[in-house]
Amino acid sequence: MSGEFNILITAASRRVAMIRGFTQALEDLGVAGRVLVCDSDRLSPGLRFADKFHLVPLSSEPEYIPTLLEICRKENIKLVVPTIDEELPVFGKHKKDFAAIGVTALVSDERVGLICNDKYKTSLFFAENGFPFAKTMLPEQLDFKSVKYPLFIKPRSGRGSVDAYPVKNEEELKFFLNYVHNPVVQNFLTGKEYTIDVLAGLDGRIIHVVPRERIVIRSGVSDRARTRKDEKLMNLCAKICGTLGVVGPVNIQCKIDNGKTTFFEINPRFSGAIQLTTAAGADFFRLIVQDAMGLKPEPAIGDFKDNFLMISYEESIFESNGVKKLPAVEKMKAGG
Repeated sequence: MSGEFNILITAASRRVAMIRGFTQALEDLGVAGRVLVCDSDRLSPGLRFADKFHLVPLSSEPEYIPTLLEICRKENIKLVVPTIDEELPVFGKHKKDFAAIGVTALVSDERVGLICNDKYKTSLFFAENGFPFAKTMLPEQLDFKSVKYPLFIKPRSGRGSVDAYPVKNEEELKFFLNYVHNPVVQNFLTGKEYTIDVLAGLDGRIIHVVPRERIVIRSGVSDRARTRKDEKLMNLCAKICGTLGVVGPVNIQCKIDNGKTTFFEINPRFSGAIQLTTAAGADFFRLIVQDAMGLKPEPAIGDFKDNFLMISYEESIFESNGVKKLPAVEKMKAGG
């Protein structure tokens, strides 16, 4: 591959570990290239860690994809990495548009994004394929006379544990059904909570699977966690992702209680604690760059440090006179 291998990460926000991961991957592989990011908010911390950034419209706006295509052309981007749930189906729908200008979009097809972004459709996929999943009901499917508590209510399309609540009785259930927008209701799961990071190649091959026990969770992201080399869980997650037909990074969430595994969510994107998986030896970033360059990395399932602990803390950025130390920036518009 001639020229620089430039990477564009969307919705930079707090994704510093991801930016650093791709930067380090290019360096380790001896590949010339830059890591660029985009965001709609000039104050996003991720902008401070990239080689360059662009301010863009929200992913819900019609100008979003045309703007990103223009950035990719202008900056000679080879790999674009979408990061938030709501843009995944949009990118999946436009993968061919990026491919037409020589850009690999690290995203599953639109169908996969639509299934994973809808908790009810996710439950149907798991049920239809015989995979264990929390019983999931729409409000109109509830029978208040026979329902058993506790339950768990969350938005049908949501992320980061926003508006997700345990429900202990009928009074709380009725309240939250009115409070949570477009909700689904699941049976309440007990046991240890896990996130399993999975990496599928651009051809759908499952390359890596790393389970992580979530010890402390804050705002839906693991603050403290450790890797767990559970072969049964790894094989099951590889089968789930292969059946779904994912591409790129995926994270699956489950609880394990007395040896029984029950899944409750799957997201076809990087997890919020991908840095633990990478530090444990499963360098998703390096493997992704190799794959996008046509080098076809071999599957390495199980090749990571077991019982490897992560303890996270907050780190702040301080700036005088506004945004003083930002990298080069341009505010892009479609065709601009």
